[in-house]
Amino acid sequence: MALRTLDSLGSLAGKRVIVRVDFNVPLKEGVITDDGRIRAALPTLNHLLNQGARVIACSHLGRPDGAPDAKYSLEPVAQRLSELLGAPVAFARDTVGQSAQDAAGALADGEIAVIENLRFNPGETAKDDAERRAFAEQLAALGDAFVSDGFGVVHRKQASVYELAELLPSAAGFLIEKEVDVLDRLTENPERPYAVVLGGSKVSDKLGVIEHLLPRADKILVGGGMLFTFLAAQGHPVGKSLLETDLLDTVRGYITTAHERGVELILPVDAVMASGFAADADHVIAPADALEDTPFGADGMGLDIGPASAELFAEAIRTSKTVFWNGPMGVFEMAAFAAGTKTVAAALTEVDGLSVVGGGDSAAAVRQLGFTDDQFGHISTGGGASLEFLEGKKLPGLEILGWQ
Repeated sequence: MALRTLDSLGSLAGKRVIVRVDFNVPLKEGVITDDGRIRAALPTLNHLLNQGARVIACSHLGRPDGAPDAKYSLEPVAQRLSELLGAPVAFARDTVGQSAQDAAGALADGEIAVIENLRFNPGETAKDDAERRAFAEQLAALGDAFVSDGFGVVHRKQASVYELAELLPSAAGFLIEKEVDVLDRLTENPERPYAVVLGGSKVSDKLGVIEHLLPRADKILVGGGMLFTFLAAQGHPVGKSLLETDLLDTVRGYITTAHERGVELILPVDAVMASGFAADADHVIAPADALEDTPFGADGMGLDIGPASAELFAEAIRTSKTVFWNGPMGVFEMAAFAAGTKTVAAALTEVDGLSVVGGGDSAAAVRQLGFTDDQFGHISTGGGASLEFLEGKKLPGLEILGWQ
């Protein structure tokens, strides 16, 4: 079965439509530092408002642990949404209480309200089915229909993602529809050559993706902190670099499987070794098989792929027709260790085909490094959800919308 889309709900003029968005944006001292997830929700929200729907947007933000916490309030998000829509956005100071009920009840056709952080209520993320259901019933009382458009949470069985979709006529919004279409193309019938670029800190975060995509990809490129476990698996010393010793045998298995299947496993040939984990740490470039042959010796710490590796990766990316990238190549937040990530991102903008940035830290990195969303084929809004989709896992928030 395919996803139920907005068309399946018919006319929503005059209806109160609850939209589960993903407004889990980074905040620094109450200021939004990246509004990409808010902008990603605009096509669905504008479509509903232009139809004359009365929109009630709901989301989580951070991990407030089931109780109100001012630093996780969605109020700054509501203000930013108002600026992006060019229209007033009402804000309810609770999730399902009097303020939310009043805000929902006061909406006229084509107006929108944002209710407070869903995770201020313990029912949103409760492990107990009945507790989640009870909260979902309170949410459902606010509206007539439900649109799920928070792709970043579809891998979670939470009240506003799963049970709410059972209680009201429900469908996927444009963002989820687009995410599923792109990720399905990556798993089912990618145009070749198909390259998968994996970074980030840990191999353990990417185990399922590597296993699921090894039979499907033509090239797998490994950077980020996880590269040191791959190098160590080949017998190279890695100093004090991030290393998951319990996964060395698993990684050796991946290397063998890639060779047997004819998959090109591309590992860095050099790395930036630093005296410590600090923006101003002394650092040098070292060959991948001699990471401890630096002034730092066995105390050195790898914080980025080296320039030769970055160019090797860039060439492999540019000569591919489909590229999926998840995870930065180094500690991109520190300028001295951002070059590898920037080179990889630049190569993705030159792909003659489909280039997909897999959400999370990768999405934050490309924006922080000065790239714009339209330079890539697609920037996913859900890092964890993207990875689980590509692992072939069943995602409850999609299954409840008809996806199989």
